[in-house]
Amino acid sequence: MTTITFHSDNTSRQRREAMMFGLLRVAAGINILALVGVCVFLLWNGSPAISWEFLTEPPRRMMTAGGVWPCIVGTFLLAFGAMLIAFPLGVASAVYLHEYGGKGRYTRYLRLGISNLAGVPSVVFGLFGLAFFVTFLGMGVSLLAGVLTLAVLTLPVIINTTEEALRQVPDAWREASLALGATRSQTIARVVLPAAVPGMWTGAILGLARAAGETAAIMFTAAVFYTPKMPDSVFSAVMSLPYHMYVLATAGTEIEKTRPLQYGTALILLVLVLGMNLIAIIIRDRMQRKR
Repeated sequence: MTTITFHSDNTSRQRREAMMFGLLRVAAGINILALVGVCVFLLWNGSPAISWEFLTEPPRRMMTAGGVWPCIVGTFLLAFGAMLIAFPLGVASAVYLHEYGGKGRYTRYLRLGISNLAGVPSVVFGLFGLAFFVTFLGMGVSLLAGVLTLAVLTLPVIINTTEEALRQVPDAWREASLALGATRSQTIARVVLPAAVPGMWTGAILGLARAAGETAAIMFTAAVFYTPKMPDSVFSAVMSLPYHMYVLATAGTEIEKTRPLQYGTALILLVLVLGMNLIAIIIRDRMQRKR
């Protein structure tokens, strides 16, 4: 009787596991199909607009002709500028929280605040950037104000992913380093951080993708409707692909006439974000192999 009961329970558990894995496969398949569908839709509708002129010239004729070169440059500068600020600050904050902060009340409140910031809508960050960077600090609508706003926006993502990467480093490695005579700072710099680099790069990839695709956070701080010039200083206003696409789709004088340009801009933004993510993933994998 006991053997029969055990066999029945085991069979029932296997059925439940098979059903759960089946549901997970269906969910993964739906996500993949949705992603492929979006890519095919943008490729089908946006590829007719792609040309050398479209990639290398500024918009012309009230943005019904020309290209998106200033938008590509502006998006690149905003995204990588934000990462240059947010990545070192995020890593330093995560190191403090995990390696020095302990489990006190102050650290718990700090982690709670960071987690809440990660879920704040981007338009709130845009309004903060408008009030603080643009108005209070007097930066005006500029590349610098947009970069700082995007850095604040992506900082919680980088902190959370970096701290999680630090948790994956075994405590035995820290103890062995300290036992060999290394100081705590030497252990962190030479043992912990190199081991956590792949996870830190994951945070950078997520932050870069979010910064490149943001509209609300930069429409108040950095992006302008139209400018044919390249930014010549950090206080110059810029165009960006997300905001340009928004303008073409909602605020243009001939929205239907610019429909191919809208899809073309979306396609370029998709390729740009995927390309930046791919480069970052390749760098992360190569660094992981060298460990």
